[in-house]
Amino acid sequence: MIWLTWRQFRTQALVAGAALAVLAAYLLVLGGQIRHGYATDVIGCAPEDCTISRRLFAGRFEAPVAIVSMLVIAAPGLIGAFWGAPLVARELETKTDRLVWNQSITRRRWLAVKLVTLGLAAVAVTGLLSLLLTWSASRYDQYVGGRFAAANFGARGVVPLGYAAFAFVLGVVVGLVLRRTVASMAIVIGLYAVLQIVVPLAIRAHIMPPVTTTVALNADTLAHANGFGLNSTSARIMGYTLPGSWSTDSVNQVFNADGTPFTAEQNRSCMTGEPAKDFDCLGTRNLHFQYTYQPGSRYWPFQWLELSAYSVLAAALSVFGFWWIRRRVS
Repeated sequence: MIWLTWRQFRTQALVAGAALAVLAAYLLVLGGQIRHGYATDVIGCAPEDCTISRRLFAGRFEAPVAIVSMLVIAAPGLIGAFWGAPLVARELETKTDRLVWNQSITRRRWLAVKLVTLGLAAVAVTGLLSLLLTWSASRYDQYVGGRFAAANFGARGVVPLGYAAFAFVLGVVVGLVLRRTVASMAIVIGLYAVLQIVVPLAIRAHIMPPVTTTVALNADTLAHANGFGLNSTSARIMGYTLPGSWSTDSVNQVFNADGTPFTAEQNRSCMTGEPAKDFDCLGTRNLHFQYTYQPGSRYWPFQWLELSAYSVLAAALSVFGFWWIRRRVS
């Protein structure tokens, strides 16, 4: 039975192996470039140029890391569509199930071997991709601090293993119920895409209550923000992220030491045209803002909790599949 499974699956396995090899080579090169850039632009920068150098480092690697992250997140959905959906649906469409399931092997045993063998292959491929990306982007993640972002969290650590198991079993079950390969593939991709939007935006942030703290405004703070905005009544920090944490606010209002809003008029009194003097002047005002976030120490608890949730869903779908193939398929 395992030999037959391999014979039917070998084309997909070879394609996956080739894609994995190409992406692995690219990630090894990218990881070396990120480490070199981190050593020169972040650690070894000249003090007067550090803010600019660090922003250049983040901007240089933002696009390649984001693209590969999206590929890793998409991989389980593609596996579910191209490996899982045709697994039973193709047998039912071509009527070969009448031959396969009239042999000495029962339907449930046939399905169990397929689920375990190909399911482990799906998890292994996705796990290798995630491991390579986690290593390659580790220095970038360490500095930029976006490990909790939707495009990063789902492509690092152990969570992709849960995605792969769930997407593969989902594909098998949808194909088993619909009995149409193409329709099943489309539904699997659609459901997986919806989950990848809903979970990060509406569910993940509420797994644990966020923490609020006061952050002093200084040169290092600005190096981890997207910008500093001013209007007639207040000043704001845009896109600040504490390294390693998950920011729940995209804009944070800046306050004086006494708690009153910092204004553009107050800022003008410190603007001399010399950055060093300007920052020294702002530093004497003890400017600060309130920052709400998920601490970096919660990264792995979030990872394990989400992995557990998807594993439970995969197990529940498997149970349903065993029941359906015995009771509903004829």
